[in-house]
Amino acid sequence: MQLTTAHLIVNPCDDEEDNMAMLCCHSDKGEMFMLTRYPDEDEVELTWDYEPSTLDGLKITLSDTTLRVELAAGDADALGGKDHLDITHGTRPEDMAEVEETLQNILKGTGTYVRA
Repeated sequence: MQLTTAHLIVNPCDDEEDNMAMLCCHSDKGEMFMLTRYPDEDEVELTWDYEPSTLDGLKITLSDTTLRVELAAGDADALGGKDHLDITHGTRPEDMAEVEETLQNILKGTGTYVRA
């Protein structure tokens, strides 16, 4: 499954939302993808097209132009039956450190983060 977005919207630690880490993006077709996690929880919430699902193991691979989200086989219903999502993004190079920090906060102890 694929999605194209102008940029990734991130917040590594939202103090107005109990220090929640959040990554979000919207496609030009109106699709929405969001990952969130509170620091005191062991699960990650994935929202795809406004439908939330709770996961406790996923793999994220980030490159300068692509974010690949891979789910465990039992969690494929979170992406409409697909086990992965490739997001092509145009995030500015100077914003990538914040994207990385956010993903590390979301996945710490519950998932795998890879920088490609």
